[in-house]
Amino acid sequence: MSYRRKKHHKGILHIKKSHRTKRRTKDLDEIDEDLIEENVKQLLNQEIDLDKPGAAQHYCIHCARYFIDQKALEDHFRTKVHKRRLKALELEPYTIKDSERAAGQGSFVLPKKRKIETLRTEDDINKDSSMKVDE
Repeated sequence: MSYRRKKHHKGILHIKKSHRTKRRTKDLDEIDEDLIEENVKQLLNQEIDLDKPGAAQHYCIHCARYFIDQKALEDHFRTKVHKRRLKALELEPYTIKDSERAAGQGSFVLPKKRKIETLRTEDDINKDSSMKVDE
């Protein structure tokens, strides 16, 4: 009689898929669209939505995350995760024209680097400047 080891972890595909898609965030090209000036104004000045953390008033555009209060958002701005995301957003995303050039239809042009800084609401900037004046 031959003994065969059972492989439980190999056949559970539905759990793997739900684990991959459960905490899916926006990709870099989707965030790049959010960095357009008119979209930035909409995202930073959202209406109150009680279904989202912090009533959708504290949002990090670069990481596409909501935070419970202003202190949590400020703490997030100093984390490695946020700084890595800023670094990843420095390169412009690839376009269809870039992919065609890389395939041989035209001359390939390297993507340009740009300077990305943390975007804050105007109220936050005013609070910071008033605190510095008081000190």
